[in-house]
Amino acid sequence: MLDIGSAGGSFDETLLPLHVVRVDLGAPPSPPANFVRADAAKLPFRTGCFDGLVSNHSLEHFAGVESCLREMGRVLKPGGFLFIAVPDASTVTDRLYRWLSRGGGHINPFRSPREVIQLVESTTGIAHVATRTLCTSLSFLNRRKGPWPRRVYLVGGGYESSLRVLTYSFRLLDRWFGTRARIYGWAFYFGASPDHEECWSNVCVRCGSGQSSAWLLAAGRVRKGRFGFRRYSCSNCEAVNLFTDDEA
Repeated sequence: MLDIGSAGGSFDETLLPLHVVRVDLGAPPSPPANFVRADAAKLPFRTGCFDGLVSNHSLEHFAGVESCLREMGRVLKPGGFLFIAVPDASTVTDRLYRWLSRGGGHINPFRSPREVIQLVESTTGIAHVATRTLCTSLSFLNRRKGPWPRRVYLVGGGYESSLRVLTYSFRLLDRWFGTRARIYGWAFYFGASPDHEECWSNVCVRCGSGQSSAWLLAAGRVRKGRFGFRRYSCSNCEAVNLFTDDEA
């Protein structure tokens, strides 16, 4: 598996029997043993040497995105699978991120799933099989992840209590008025079907992990909180979040 544009890693490789190679243009402070510093447009691997490739929120940062995608298609084996997740540049979350970080390195603004699918299929030759909508947690604002400029206090100061209220409010706005406030972006699957395609609304304000409402209920992680609001503890980091039913 090739994990591209991932710094030290975009997922936990110990959860599955995988041999993973991490690639990024700049090395992280403590690079793992399986890290390779390389340009995504000039990958130092032979043709067809990977069974799968993950590009998790990196495509929006790549200069020469078509060249990078052609390289991804080149290093994948015939029949290999490709996972790509990108932010929707038209959403409140991505606009907020770019406003706070003066662009945040997002040089490729994607605004529709069809745009991404056509781009990837035409450059890699790998067929699209599924798309999943991703919901926001605003976890990038979390104070635990580092200082933001003072303007962050206009959106709650990065405190987890503020992020819980904001993300819950976004979900209510979508439910009542049909807006897209809770949407962050999309996950695309090429060459192989995903384990699930439903949209998970419960995304942790600390670590950004998404979990289905059905699983959280079955696992006993949902509790009644103050004023009747339901809360859940994230299975990844145990942070407390406000709970909503995905089907609603």
